[in-house]
Amino acid sequence: MLRAIKGQPGRFDAITRLIEGARTIAICAHTSPDGDALGSGLALAELIERRWPEKRVDGLLADADEVPRTYRFLPGVGRLVRARDYEPDPDLFVCVDLSQPARLADARAVLERSARVAVIDHHPSSEPFWDAGVVRTDAAAAGVIVTEYAEHLGGPLTPTMAQNLLCALVTDTGRFQYQNANGEAFEVASALVDAGASPSEVALNVYQSDRLSYLHLSATVMGRITTFAHGRIAYSYATAADLKATGVPVAECDGLVDLVRCVEGSEVALFLKEVPGGQVRGNLRAKTDRDVSAVAREMGGGGHRAAAGFTLEGDVDQALSAVLPKIRALFDDEERS
Repeated sequence: MLRAIKGQPGRFDAITRLIEGARTIAICAHTSPDGDALGSGLALAELIERRWPEKRVDGLLADADEVPRTYRFLPGVGRLVRARDYEPDPDLFVCVDLSQPARLADARAVLERSARVAVIDHHPSSEPFWDAGVVRTDAAAAGVIVTEYAEHLGGPLTPTMAQNLLCALVTDTGRFQYQNANGEAFEVASALVDAGASPSEVALNVYQSDRLSYLHLSATVMGRITTFAHGRIAYSYATAADLKATGVPVAECDGLVDLVRCVEGSEVALFLKEVPGGQVRGNLRAKTDRDVSAVAREMGGGGHRAAAGFTLEGDVDQALSAVLPKIRALFDDEERS
């Protein structure tokens, strides 16, 4: 038995009761979905369909963006429906990899017309808005919790479920390089590989198949990397003009923050990209115990202590002016001592 299951069977049972009482179920993750959001949601949809084949289960995309190219290899991804095109009033809405309805974008309207709501997440949560849920911030990924739920139900993981869940885990731990890569993460990864997941296929599609245009954009981003606060803060950005010139979609840019994170001696990394509609999306990463989620929350976003994000109105210069002082404030107490 996976270690973490022992402490939460009651919460899993509550989710099961909601599923059993529903005929129609919608599953959705946060806007601009990453590997954990997509992999966890797809695996949960297959799990429910196999356990309760009489139920209608629909996987939703929270916004109108395309699924990032790097995740189109995931089993079942082609069945996802944009929330704005989803018309039913589901008996149950399941939030995966988020516990703040503000991050549902178009899917929030679906949640609000649903009879019941369940949540499976590993982010710090807001006030509960769900009827049943498991929100565990010490889990490395939502995929960890979905894996545990599958074991709780007693059914075997299929190779396709395992592949989706391994992608969720690998991407949210940064290939097991981030601070959240704990013993449980490796235990779950082992179980997923035993169930048929292919680490080499995940690596090939997510990390080893960059288009030349993406590499050119990466070179531009690396050339702009700037540090301050004695090298402890590093940042870079991509403008709308950069994205247009290279042809790289916004959805494929999230990995660029890891280029900034690689700077020697830096503790906090910031990457900004301009997106359609006069907005800027920011990605924050911490390499030490600095809590970048506090900065993201001040900017209207959220996330984990070591990985968080936000969206602002304006351009890159306005975003830098707003966020850099808040990042610098993370170091104020140390500089006074």
